[in-house]
Amino acid sequence: MRSPVVAGVDGSAESLAAVAWAAREAVRRDLPLHLVHVLDRRTRRREDEITRAAQRRLGRSHLTRAEQRARAECPDVRLSDEQLEGPAVTALVKAADQADTLVLGSRGLSGFTGFLVGSVALGVVARATRPVVLVRAGERAEDERLLPADGGDVEGTDERQPVGRGGVGGDDRGGASAGTGYRDVVVAVDLGDACDEVIEFAFEAARLRHARLRAVHAWCAAGPMGLGPGDIALVDRPRQGEEWQGFLDAVLRTWCDKYPDVEVLATVVEDRPRTALVRAASGASLLVVGHRLGDPTPGPRTGPVTHAVIHHVGCPVAVVPVL
Repeated sequence: MRSPVVAGVDGSAESLAAVAWAAREAVRRDLPLHLVHVLDRRTRRREDEITRAAQRRLGRSHLTRAEQRARAECPDVRLSDEQLEGPAVTALVKAADQADTLVLGSRGLSGFTGFLVGSVALGVVARATRPVVLVRAGERAEDERLLPADGGDVEGTDERQPVGRGGVGGDDRGGASAGTGYRDVVVAVDLGDACDEVIEFAFEAARLRHARLRAVHAWCAAGPMGLGPGDIALVDRPRQGEEWQGFLDAVLRTWCDKYPDVEVLATVVEDRPRTALVRAASGASLLVVGHRLGDPTPGPRTGPVTHAVIHHVGCPVAVVPVL
């Protein structure tokens, strides 16, 4: 049986937005949706059985409300639910291991709410072996769609389309109505460590949405003392940008051949990666970034770029683990 899309539920506005997004994603992927609520197991003494019973009732209430939200969003979605034993990070990471994708609510710079406290959510992202999507409160289905004025490119970037792009979208998408097309899927591509898992997830997300895929690589000019073997050492920055563009096109070419119906816009920009991605995602339906597992440093570590976009990007953010 295929793995479900799993959504974490805690009764907050953020988690309900995550449930709605997860329901749409489950339908797009033709997968069931599984809702999970984590019980707080800090109370373990026998005399606290009344407290635990109250927690179970509250959890059931949260799940019932989440099911109603999912049904309202997608009446035909296949639904199941479950209450899990804490601690929250361990329970959610275990749930993610059995999922196609785990979807959680996010409050960005304000932190996370309910059982998805900042350290918990970051801990899940840092340890999960499956993609985790973070969704803000207020995210709606129409927010994923193009509006009549949409269709512009990222301001201040040098960009072109690589060989092998498909025909979905096209020049007339800027005039599309809210019901006829999706906003771009944006993927961060680190040419120093281009990861197939991240790129494949982004291409598949774009294919399912019939959306354009915008692949973004940010670069900074290196000084003579910062150059290493294989670094681009051309003197003028326009030439450096052309070299990076060629590398990005080469990395994407195989994926363009594999996904011929996905229109791809390859973008290189001279800027800090976190700044470039936040700007590129401002008009996107989804931002896809990678997270390399196995960081030996204690505590939840997501890397500076991933950490920044989780807190600053308004659209849903998919964090794809890389072994």
